[in-house]
Amino acid sequence: MNLASEVDQAFSTGGVLSRTTEHFVPRSGQKEMALAVSQAIEDGYPLVVEASTGVGKTFSYLVPALLSGERILLSTATKALQDQLFGRDLPRLVEALELPVKTALLKGRGSYLCLHRMEMARQERFLPEGVSIRSLARVEEWSQVTRTGDLAELPGLDERSPMIPLITSTRDNCLGSQCPRFRACHVNLARREAMAADVVVINHHLFFADLAVRESGVTELLPSVRIAIFDEAHQLNETGVQFLGNNLSTGQLLDFSRDMLAAGLQLARGLVDWQQVVAATEQAARELRLCAGKHYPGTKLRWAASVPDGLPAIDWQHALEAVHASCLQACAALDTVSEIAPDFVRLHERAAQLAERVASFANTCKAGFVRWVDVGTQLRLVESPLDISAAVKSKMLGMSGEGVKTWIFTSATLGDDEKLSWFTQPCGLEDASVLRIGSPFDYQRQAALYVPPSFPKPGDPAHPVKVAQSVATWSRQLGGRTMVLTTTLRALRTIGEALVAVFTEPEDPLVLVQGSMPKRALIERFREGDSLGGKGCVLVASVSFWEGIDVPGDALQLVIIDKLPFPPPNDPLAEARAKLLESQGRSAFTDYFLPEAAVALKQGAGRLIRRETDKGVLVVCDSRLVSMGYGRRLVRALPPMQRLASEQALMDRLASLTRTCTTGSPPS
Repeated sequence: MNLASEVDQAFSTGGVLSRTTEHFVPRSGQKEMALAVSQAIEDGYPLVVEASTGVGKTFSYLVPALLSGERILLSTATKALQDQLFGRDLPRLVEALELPVKTALLKGRGSYLCLHRMEMARQERFLPEGVSIRSLARVEEWSQVTRTGDLAELPGLDERSPMIPLITSTRDNCLGSQCPRFRACHVNLARREAMAADVVVINHHLFFADLAVRESGVTELLPSVRIAIFDEAHQLNETGVQFLGNNLSTGQLLDFSRDMLAAGLQLARGLVDWQQVVAATEQAARELRLCAGKHYPGTKLRWAASVPDGLPAIDWQHALEAVHASCLQACAALDTVSEIAPDFVRLHERAAQLAERVASFANTCKAGFVRWVDVGTQLRLVESPLDISAAVKSKMLGMSGEGVKTWIFTSATLGDDEKLSWFTQPCGLEDASVLRIGSPFDYQRQAALYVPPSFPKPGDPAHPVKVAQSVATWSRQLGGRTMVLTTTLRALRTIGEALVAVFTEPEDPLVLVQGSMPKRALIERFREGDSLGGKGCVLVASVSFWEGIDVPGDALQLVIIDKLPFPPPNDPLAEARAKLLESQGRSAFTDYFLPEAAVALKQGAGRLIRRETDKGVLVVCDSRLVSMGYGRRLVRALPPMQRLASEQALMDRLASLTRTCTTGSPPS
C-alpha cells in the first residue's frame, strides 16, 4: 500500500484515527491537505498550504509524515506551541498509529538551566534587583531532580524574570567543551537526544539562529532529515530577518561587562583592574545610549546615511569609537589571564566579536539590507535583509540533494490571493506547489461583522477615546467576554486606562491589560471568564495577541479591532521594502501595505471563532473598511460573516449572545 492510500484510510470513517482518537470527526479539508502532503513527500517537492481555522492542519501534516517512515523535523512559531506539539499532539498520534517512533524536543540554549552559571550566580555578592537568595535556592533544589533542565518545567517562573539571564547561557557566554559542567550540560543532552530521534520538534527562532551561525545543532540534523515541516509559517519571514542580519545593543555590552566583572573578581582578583576595565565598557555603552536622546519607547530611527536620522554625527561617531576602544581594552586585559580559566577565553572571544560588530556598523550598510536604530531603555543597532528569499533558496531549498527532500509550509493565514504571494514571494517559494483550504465553520450563522459608520478618523486623537467609550457600552451589554486588539501601544494604554477608570462597579467586567501580568496568566484568567468571580473579562492587547491565542467557547464572543492594521509607513524595514517595490515599477500600497493589512486583519479576526459551536461578533472601528475602494479586498480576506447594518443591530446581537450563554438556547 502506498503512502496516499494509507493516509486516505487513516482519515476515513472507521479508520485508525476515528477508532483511537477522542472527538475525531472526518473532515474533507483535513483529508485533502493530508493527501497533498503525502504527494509532496512521495515526489519530493516544496508545498505551501493555507489551512483555515478548524481544518485540523496538525493531524494533516503529522499523519502522512509519521506514516512515511522518514526522519522528520517539525518547527513551529513559539516555545509554547512546541510544548503543545511535543507533549500532546505528537504522542497522541504516535500511540494511535502504533509506530515505534522516538521523538525529541529541542529549544534554544536560553530555555535550559546552565549548571555552571547557576553556580557562578550563587557566589555573586550583589544579585540583580528582583532576584533573591531564596529564589536561587529554589532553582538549585529543582536542578537536583530535573532530567531535561527545561525551564518550562520550573513551577512559578515568570518568563520575564530577571533570574533567567543568571541561570541560562547564551551563544556569547557559553564555555563549550571547556565548561566544568560540560558532561552534565542540559543543552548538550537535548542535542544528543535530537540527533538520535526520528522526529525532532524545534521552533523558528532556533532554526534561523542556527542557519545564521550554525550554533544550536539544527544544521547537524538537517543532512539526515528527509521531511521538514514549518507550522505557523506566516511568521517565517519576520523571524528569519531577525537572525540573518547583524545587531548590537547596549544591553549586550552591559551583560558582557557584568559577566567579565563577576569572573574577574571570582577567578583572577588583583591580577587586572577589573573595575576600571568594566567601567570603561559600561561608560561607552551609556554614552552610546545617550546619543539617541529621549524618544518614545519603540522608536525606530532610519539609518540610510553614515549616521541615524536626527542624531549628531560627531557625537555618534565618537560614541561608536569609544565602544570599539573599550572592547579592545577588554580583549587586552582578558588576554593576560586567559590561561587561568576557560571563562576568560570565552570572554575574550565575546569582546572580539563585539568589537567586530561595532566596526561593521561604522561602515556602510550592505546591499539588499536596511539599517536602523531601536530606541528604548536599551539602544539596539540593527542591519537586516529585506526578506529571507535568498537564504531560503540557497540554504534551505538548495540543500535538497544532501538532506531534506520535502519542505512543507503551513498556516491558517498566508495571504489574500490564490498564489499566497504575501508569503511565497518574500520566502523565495514562488515555484512551490500551493494549496488553499477553507474553514469548515459556518461563519454566516456563527459570526457577524460590524463597522461603526461615524467614528473619528483613525489618525484623530479622539479615535482611541471613542473606541474606549464604545467598548464600555458593548462589553457591558455582553457581560465582558470581549477582546480589544489595538494596532499601537499608545492606543493600548489609552483604551486600557479609560476602561479601568469607567469600570468601577462590582458588577462591571474585569479589565485585563497587556503588560499588567505575564501573557500566559492574562490568557488563563480571560479563559476562565465569568466561571470565577461572577463576571466576565475585557482584555485589551496589542501586536503579540493578534495571533496564536485560542479562547474557544463563551469566554470570548466579541473581538474589537481599533483600526486597519497597516504597517507603520515610517518603519525603516517597511519603508525600505516599499522603496524596493517602487524601484521595480510596482505599487508599494497595492503590493505591500494592503496585503500586510489583509493578513493581519485576518489573523486578528481569527481569534473569534475557534470551534463549530462558537458564536460571536467582530467589530472593526475603522470606516475605511467600507468607505474606501480597497476595503473590498480587506473584507474578502475575512471569513464570510453576516453584516450588521447599525449599532442597534449590534446591541441586539450581543443581547442574543448573552441570552444564549444564560439559557443555553440558540440565539434568535
